[in-house]
Amino acid sequence: MAGERITVLVVDDAPECLAVLGELLQPHYRVLVANSGAAALRLAEAEPRPELILLDVMMPEMDGRQVFTRLRAQAATADIPVIFVTAMGDLQDELQGLEAGAVDYITKPIAPPLVLARVRIQLELKQAKDRLSDQNRWLEREVARRMSENDLTQRVAIHALARLAETRDNETGNHLLRTQGYVERLARLLQALPAYAGELTDHKIDLIARSAPLHDIGKVGVPDKILCKPGALDEDEWSIMRTHARIGAEAIAQAERDVGHSLEFLTYAKEIAEHHHERWDGAGYPDGLAETDIPLPARLMALADVFDALISRRCYKPPFSFEHARGLIAEGGGSQFDPDITHCFLDNFDDFVAIARRHADQQAERAEPQG
Repeated sequence: MAGERITVLVVDDAPECLAVLGELLQPHYRVLVANSGAAALRLAEAEPRPELILLDVMMPEMDGRQVFTRLRAQAATADIPVIFVTAMGDLQDELQGLEAGAVDYITKPIAPPLVLARVRIQLELKQAKDRLSDQNRWLEREVARRMSENDLTQRVAIHALARLAETRDNETGNHLLRTQGYVERLARLLQALPAYAGELTDHKIDLIARSAPLHDIGKVGVPDKILCKPGALDEDEWSIMRTHARIGAEAIAQAERDVGHSLEFLTYAKEIAEHHHERWDGAGYPDGLAETDIPLPARLMALADVFDALISRRCYKPPFSFEHARGLIAEGGGSQFDPDITHCFLDNFDDFVAIARRHADQQAERAEPQG
């Protein structure tokens, strides 16, 4: 045991007891002595902090149990092991001391070999406990680091996959970031409503927002001549275009089957990919779902996707102003869009304009709001 690096504090109001314990321990440890409870507390909080305290129980003014209580109440000294030293040999006194949290109990007159053995054991136990605590802290940091790394890897993979699909339609720019921002803001606003507080937890909102960029992943299955057509699509072309919703959901489902494991956020990704073109009135696709039969993540994306399409340049249309887009969204509330989500959007419209500007495309693809 590395003696000089280990500090032991001996507390006793009797000078002869301090002398005996000091002479016994000094060959092995750095010894600090205190002849009162107040002095003991000062030394215990000072540096170098003792790694073990031998504390006399029977002292005037502040007895050992009071000192012990004060030690445990301070964060700096709460973990220092304490051995009670007393002339009382009553079993009940010893039990009370141990139940209070002392690690051991030594009775006077002391037996030097026994004192040395008990001090050594308690210091070894403390060192083992400290090593374990250090290892636990390291493990906690490592787990946190790896979780953060896995989280970042997942986010990067999602965006990489979504942007790969986006290269098929190079006019969408930062559409992924904007719609993700809209969806998260809408979900936060909806969360504040009593009807949604239980359903939209912080965890669920995070997963919905995380999965939002995969909403149009199915467009990889749509031919370029349709996806990039500058004019209006005919009925046959629309039928093919609409398949992207099912294609996207099936691709995500197949990925889950391939790894043999279901991920919570991919459940929301499938719902968004498959149903973000459904309408509140049931006139959407691919399943013609209506109202709350449409999964909530898809209802959030439905409005977010349309708003961003309205304010962005497309091969078939110029960008609309923010105010024009706002008016069209308002007209669609209760028919195309969930009324509650529409109200959240309209009542906090400036938030969505801010998101759009924050993630504006490099090229001037949108008009600024008018009026």
